[in-house]
Amino acid sequence: MTIEEIEQEIEDEFSMFEDWMDKYNYLIEIGRECPIIEEKDKNENNLIKGCQSKVWVSAKMQDGVMDIKADSDAVITKGIITLLLRVFNHQKPEDVEKADLHFIDTIGLTTHLSPTRSNGLVAMIKQIKLYAMAFNIKNQNS
Repeated sequence: MTIEEIEQEIEDEFSMFEDWMDKYNYLIEIGRECPIIEEKDKNENNLIKGCQSKVWVSAKMQDGVMDIKADSDAVITKGIITLLLRVFNHQKPEDVEKADLHFIDTIGLTTHLSPTRSNGLVAMIKQIKLYAMAFNIKNQNS
């Protein structure tokens, strides 16, 4: 699936909920599906700066696409990073780098997250896009 198709799928899922408490509960449920980072990768290098809770993200290239794993010590944050991984995981770095992530506004995350969680969301996106940029540079130099 393309990034846009995955975003549309997420928008459709969240549109089923009218109440934000239901959406929060769904985020918590989604967090249980997070592709968990290995314990050895829960280190300072993979820790996202700017998050209120602890979030670790690691990425590598595998068969021309990004393989991203993550974890968080907070259930809502784990749900948020799981949504991001759902969009970005197993995608080409150039597609990750140029993704606009309109689904975040459409499902209401930007308006319903606390300022510290919003900052964390931006930091998570930034880190994943930095991984994509690094992989693109490496591919161009090989």
